[in-house]
Parts: sequence; C-alpha cells; structure tokens
Amino acid sequence: MIWNKKAECMSADEIEELQLQRLQAVVKRAYENVPYYTKRFNNLKIEPEDIETLADIEKLPFTSKTDLREAYPFGMFAVPTEEIVEVHTTSGTTGKPTVSGYTESDIELW
Repeated sequence: MIWNKKAECMSADEIEELQLQRLQAVVKRAYENVPYYTKRFNNLKIEPEDIETLADIEKLPFTSKTDLREAYPFGMFAVPTEEIVEVHTTSGTTGKPTVSGYTESDIELW
C-alpha cells in the first residue's frame, strides 16, 4: 500500500493504474513537444497510443548523454523556452554541456 497526497491508502491496482496514466502522459507530451522523441518514436514505429501497459515501457528508446549533448542547448525541452525559469548545465568530461530547464511548476514540486 502507498499513501497519495490526500493521505488516502491506495491499492496495488490503483498504484499501477496511476503509474500507467503518468507514463502515458509523459510519452504523449514528449512525442508531441520534443522533436528528438518524435523522430525516435517514428523511426521505431511507436506512437503514444502503443503504451497500453506498464510493460510497454520496454518499447521506449533509451536517451543517452550523447543524445542530450546533440540536442544542445534546448532541443530536449518539452515546453516553450519562455516557460523555463531556471537552467542547469554541466559539461562533464567532454566539455560539451548538457542542459536541463525547469519550469515554475518543477521548482514548486521540488
């Protein structure tokens, strides 16, 4: 059992359903808003509607550090840049940075 924000106890089935809904929402958002994922999903012949169970996560492509670097600076953002309120960058050992952008909602969630 797990407690949600309202301090209500959730069954295993309810947790799984919530996880599936959130996975489907993330996949759809990435597909619709991030050209990198649109291209990767299309190349793999995957559409957001193909994610019907949690096990379908295996259909999704991995994202590598190289992918992040190639999308520099803002190619992985799923929101317009004007919604980004904080940016973190790291260069690691290659010298080419990876960028993470955060919205006001992201900051509040933290």
